[in-house]
Amino acid sequence: MSDWIADFLDREGLPRDYLRTIDHALQPLAQLLARRARLTDHLMLVGLCGAQGSGKTTAAAVLVELLAREELPAIALSIDDFYLPRATRAELARHVHPLLQTRGVPGTHDVELALATIESLAGDEPTPVPVFDKAIDDRLPRKAWRSAPGRHRIVILEGWCVGARPQTTAELAAPVNALEREEDPLGIWRGHVNAALTGPYRALFDRLSPLVLLAAPSFEVVRGWRGEQEQKLRERVARTGGDASRVMNDAQILRFISHYERVTRHILAEMPARADHLISLDPRRTAQFLR
Repeated sequence: MSDWIADFLDREGLPRDYLRTIDHALQPLAQLLARRARLTDHLMLVGLCGAQGSGKTTAAAVLVELLAREELPAIALSIDDFYLPRATRAELARHVHPLLQTRGVPGTHDVELALATIESLAGDEPTPVPVFDKAIDDRLPRKAWRSAPGRHRIVILEGWCVGARPQTTAELAAPVNALEREEDPLGIWRGHVNAALTGPYRALFDRLSPLVLLAAPSFEVVRGWRGEQEQKLRERVARTGGDASRVMNDAQILRFISHYERVTRHILAEMPARADHLISLDPRRTAQFLR
């Protein structure tokens, strides 16, 4: 095992069998991305879509390291860091629909900031990259943002809804869960989310080339993965002495993930056929590179 891989697994608290994911899924993907990047002098924007808890953040970090070893400067961005601040979402909740207070769905990101940040990363100067702290459910002040060096060849944009497409009016009609049935009976919220995918997000997602999907086996499996994520956040907050009151309990997690269910199910149904690269995941997140 290469030293950097061993160090990475230790730093991220990953089991040694994650090496199989690197060897059998991420390494082949990195080689294809490197080949594609060498065909152009322009910045390549890679979309990495995966449901909550699918391991996309870890996969993106590994890809950045593998591409660096191909002498291709790369950086991973999370669409999560472009969430709108709490105050802005509160305004949306007042004027559009109360469910827009909850971060995550299309319509709760600053797409213009994401596009501007990506464009800047191709330049010579350092780029300030926003940071969203999920423990406090808010974007950190600009002075706390991270600074990324210039002259990147590849940007990997990872996120649960990256590359998502809107549904038809007919598909929006029936609620998919209790949250939609009880709190969005008129379909205003889900209509707003869907319209965002048709409008602002399209300018961002149309730039993705290639689009990579980490395909979860089902939405039911995703529910369990999301609980694992929150447990890790709870442990991190406890280690650093932070305020754990905003970390969600099981009931809150169930309600929270209901916000994501519609778009996640739609992605799992339609994206595998059109993604440029497809990696399937089993319930234990064992990865298999399909194309």
